[in-house]
Amino acid sequence: MEINLVDPFWIAVIGTSVLAFTLKYLGHSVPKRWLSHPRILKINSLIPIALLSALVGVQAFTNGSRLVADQRMAGVGVAMVALIFRAPFPIVVLSAAATSATLFHIG
Repeated sequence: MEINLVDPFWIAVIGTSVLAFTLKYLGHSVPKRWLSHPRILKINSLIPIALLSALVGVQAFTNGSRLVADQRMAGVGVAMVALIFRAPFPIVVLSAAATSATLFHIG
């Protein structure tokens, strides 16, 4: 296999790698006083929650580019109920997995 570095695919790979490195380097260069502002601290504490929620939504309710309603939706529902009742995290995960697996096996 011959690698052609002028190929648009390799240009995109190298370009995004350089961009990712640059952003990471610039992130370490931000003055500490900017990051200690209360609004920034609040935003930074909410970003992981938003990203994880988006990931759960995409993984639970889509198949490819289509919205679907299947056993995964029931698992997320059981997990939500377990969280409402303040169940420990391992119980939340196991109950959701058991529900999804049972419905998958039945259907």
